[in-house]
Amino acid sequence: MAVISAIGILRLPDVYTRSHAATKSSTLAVLLSLSGTFIYFWASENFISVRLLLGITFVFLTAPVSGHLITRAAYRSNVKLSDSSTEDALKELLRNKKNM
Repeated sequence: MAVISAIGILRLPDVYTRSHAATKSSTLAVLLSLSGTFIYFWASENFISVRLLLGITFVFLTAPVSGHLITRAAYRSNVKLSDSSTEDALKELLRNKKNM
């Protein structure tokens, strides 16, 4: 999963799609690693690790939010979309919010 994330970061055209690739696949890679470790300790030693459960919860909640905030900051800093992008839905939403 980490290799897929790296390929996505290298191949995708702009900061928005790169952030999406990095956030999704990296989060999944960490969650799979932590879940596998949790299942291993639970099955082989009958040990339930609260630290692993907290780690899974923490990564699951914080990684997508941080990716979203970084992408939002890039948008508000006027980082250009790629030429292959077809729609900018946030532009209209922010324009309506300014008019209110």
